[in-house]
Amino acid sequence: MSRRAFIRWMLGLLVLIAAALTGLMKLLQRSVEAQDGAKAASGDALVLPKSEQVVAGTETAAEDGKSPLFSFMILSDLHISVYDPNTIQHMKQALEDIKQFESPVEAIMLTGDLTDFGGTDGYKELQKLLSAYKLPPLYANMGNHDYYDIWVDKKGAFNKDTAPNGKTDWQSRERFQKFFGLDKCYHSAEIKEFRVILLSQEAYVQEKKEVGEGAWYSDDQMNWFKEQLAKNKTGKPMFVMTHQPLPPAGSDGGSHQLIRAKQFRELLKPYKNVFVFCGHRHQDFQNGTEHYVKETFHYFHNSSVGRVLNRNFQNEAKDKAQGLYVQVYKDRVTVRGREFSNRSWLKEANWSIKLT
Repeated sequence: MSRRAFIRWMLGLLVLIAAALTGLMKLLQRSVEAQDGAKAASGDALVLPKSEQVVAGTETAAEDGKSPLFSFMILSDLHISVYDPNTIQHMKQALEDIKQFESPVEAIMLTGDLTDFGGTDGYKELQKLLSAYKLPPLYANMGNHDYYDIWVDKKGAFNKDTAPNGKTDWQSRERFQKFFGLDKCYHSAEIKEFRVILLSQEAYVQEKKEVGEGAWYSDDQMNWFKEQLAKNKTGKPMFVMTHQPLPPAGSDGGSHQLIRAKQFRELLKPYKNVFVFCGHRHQDFQNGTEHYVKETFHYFHNSSVGRVLNRNFQNEAKDKAQGLYVQVYKDRVTVRGREFSNRSWLKEANWSIKLT
């Protein structure tokens, strides 16, 4: 073979090798993309579905004082569980109502106990429910049930004898934070120039046995809360979301209550037009229980989407699913109870608070 023929042969061989490598790279790329797609389809990526801004009316209309400046829904105690189809059905009813709502819903607040046991199966079911609807932005905090994964054993049974069943409170927080794309379990938002602050319990009984079912907030969270409140220098209404309710004034809370209650109340004292909302009690808006208390702030107890309870904390009205609808006007804030199961307003839960 002549030298010239050899060089041509070598160049041809190099072209073939380059083509083969290009084909191999494309094949590998397609394989990676297919694996990523399969992983997403399998439901391993437990994250909140993308929200869409839903706005009704115009800013000019709101300026007339007769139209709301900001409207949002509060859904508490969803308790989504694959073992209780009623919780899933009730959440569907709430989302269907919001989908067809006659007034604007520009945000949805989820105030704790999103799932019944805090495990991946509950979050997968919640993800499935939310992804079926075009929803406004969602904001959430944690409730005590969102830490309940430590009670569930390897067989999926509720087992206190073997708790924490190889699990940690930290894993429950990570699961919640990953789902909502948060760095911490507490956070805030500025929505249409109104501040919303969502506080979350930072530990459960695996890390701090003494908290029981109470909401423990760290020094870091309380200092952060103080900073968030101070950012509002305009006197506009502020909205604070907790899960567990406050104990009677003058005392700190224990199990089933906000633990650092005295400090919480003290931090709110300098501010006017603060609206605090909690869940946890599940009390039916129609059973005569007090749902609004006036302190230095306006305090509201929400009912429940997943399980509405009577005064003896029994789930007698299994067909009910309730929540709160809040509208901010130039001179007032209205808070109204909603029955999602039949898309109706509850006359027992209807408040109009004048701003000062």
